[in-house]
Amino acid sequence: MATTKELSVEDKLRAIYDLQLIDTRIDEIRNVRGELPLEVEDLEDEVAGLSSRSVKLKADLEVIEEQIKTKKNAIDSHKESIQKYTKQQDSVRNNREFNSLTKEVEFQELEIQLSEKQIKEMRASIEHKKQVIATSSEKLEQKEQHLLHKKAELESIMAETSKEEAFLNEKSKEYQALIEERLLKAYLRIRTSVRNGLAVVSIERGASAGSFFTIPPQTQVEIAARKKIITDEHSGRILVDSVLADEERLKMEKMFSKF
Repeated sequence: MATTKELSVEDKLRAIYDLQLIDTRIDEIRNVRGELPLEVEDLEDEVAGLSSRSVKLKADLEVIEEQIKTKKNAIDSHKESIQKYTKQQDSVRNNREFNSLTKEVEFQELEIQLSEKQIKEMRASIEHKKQVIATSSEKLEQKEQHLLHKKAELESIMAETSKEEAFLNEKSKEYQALIEERLLKAYLRIRTSVRNGLAVVSIERGASAGSFFTIPPQTQVEIAARKKIITDEHSGRILVDSVLADEERLKMEKMFSKF
């Protein structure tokens, strides 16, 4: 394969137009995938988020259940204290001791009431969390099914195009190596600045492809002569004549048809 320095202007034009055709084909393949990779990624994030939330809610339930057990044990302890203080009242020696024990009993009763109220609130919290878990589980199942569908869709497309894309990516690198650095930088800059990625276009009906601006006849003659690199003064795109473009398209279509 010829080195960059050995290329004539015509060879450069053919190489850069071939590069454009290859890169356009890669763009087409990626457009077929469209937003699917991002959709799959977003769905994976949603599924992971819902799964984490479900795990956290279930862990919260376990904590609350333990708290209820603790409160129930506390109630049992308070009841035992009431029995103890009530029994002690039978053997007090004066009113002061009796009143002191009465206050202890009242305090234990208040503690029982507080614990029972807290248990009631915790049970309400459990019911609420169970409803949230049920809703989240249903949503998680739907998202998982949607994710499986989208993954299968993406894998099907990837299976059809991955081999061709890998081949074309290698070809793109090969053709880039043929092109002098300054021209390649211009090509890449134009490609990223235009919506359709076309940095090299042919002359069609006296105008650059996709443009309504007419190319002056003298400029068209110079483009057809293939003696220098000429760009469209309006878009900055590199211009090639239609004959060269047709020849290269036919050549590259044969290469693309292998897939």
